[in-house]
Amino acid sequence: MKYLKYQISKTVTLSLRRVSVRSTYCVVTETLRRLRVTVFLTPIFLMGVLPCPCAAENTLITGPKPKPIKPPSRAEIETAMRRGVDLLLKIQNKDGSWGSAHNTKGMNIYAPVPGAHHAFQSAVTALCVSAMIELDDKRPAATNSIERGEAWLMKFLPQLRRATPMAIYNVWGHSYGIQALVRMRARRPDDKGRIFEIDELIKQQIELLERYSVVNGGWGYYDFKIKTQRPAGSPTSFTTATALVALAEAKKIGYGASGDVTPKAIAAVKRQMNPDGSYLYGEYLKYYPRYSINRPAGSLGRSQACNIALRKWGEEKITDKMIKVWLDRLFARNNWLSNGRKRPIPHEAPFGVAGYFFYYGHYYAALCIEALPEKDRPHFQDHLARLMVDLQEKDGSWWDYPLYNYHQQYGTAMALMSLKRCLK
Repeated sequence: MKYLKYQISKTVTLSLRRVSVRSTYCVVTETLRRLRVTVFLTPIFLMGVLPCPCAAENTLITGPKPKPIKPPSRAEIETAMRRGVDLLLKIQNKDGSWGSAHNTKGMNIYAPVPGAHHAFQSAVTALCVSAMIELDDKRPAATNSIERGEAWLMKFLPQLRRATPMAIYNVWGHSYGIQALVRMRARRPDDKGRIFEIDELIKQQIELLERYSVVNGGWGYYDFKIKTQRPAGSPTSFTTATALVALAEAKKIGYGASGDVTPKAIAAVKRQMNPDGSYLYGEYLKYYPRYSINRPAGSLGRSQACNIALRKWGEEKITDKMIKVWLDRLFARNNWLSNGRKRPIPHEAPFGVAGYFFYYGHYYAALCIEALPEKDRPHFQDHLARLMVDLQEKDGSWWDYPLYNYHQQYGTAMALMSLKRCLK
């Protein structure tokens, strides 16, 4: 226990409360001594500049609890899922893909043609195929839809590359493509020729993820620096988490990234984790850990993805308790995410929340729920199901951000896979 004082002159003295600290104190500089200013600085975390290491033990295991809700019945969930599938069947393109660049608005996100839209369409189609396979709708129209979507992925995923030296949206297509391919493989396990083709494509998509990984580990979707063949930009926590989840699924069937790609990606996510369980948006913000988007409200969806990614790769810090705390926070503080939903400008909501955080975050929350012991799931399944059922649009879709003509597709796919994990 020590008393800390910040004395600026003989006439002004500010006394600070007695605090218990276990971190290094700032050193008084020679310049300040010459100015006859005696400074005994509190640790930087007290000023909100850096997170408090000594608070980690407490903040990681506490958080707000959501209010009680009336959960939807199984029949309500199944009806919502059926309507969602019907919507995907209706809006699937003739060539078997989902999504397009056709719908525009006054302010579109940076998407250099044609590569950015190849990436968007590949990722969205992969998500829709995954959702359709997971829901296992036995109607002939659904089976036909899956087969058409699979054929499109088999043809176009091998061609997917970065759009420009700066825009690396293709990493989303590779990641979700791997997840779709893993599900495609399990759908017809006795077709050896088909499995061989799928396995070759999985290996290629992993190799492409390796190629586009950032030099210091992980993945981002922009390279604003020197735009080298191997990206030199900053990894983002959630893009890296997305790829790690996909690689974990590939590992289960015997395929993985070579060398140190995966360990470096895991390390990149861990570097971006704050002591309270929030994650930096990207490593370029490491010197601003309490910047609005990096705080818990800005990390509500991102923490779900990062937690499940680290959990799948054996990180001991991501305990059941850690997952539960952040799931409870997601449902108790859901309005912070919902505030950004359907806003046309990215990051315009408080805490830098963008609309497209919403269904992404809830999909990975569903994966977190799935990682818990079965006895611990119902509370979280009920809250997630209530949200998804209540937010379904009149046409059967779910969407959170007007992204050309991709938003209904990815939003609906993610919501359907989330609801699937809410069934008890």
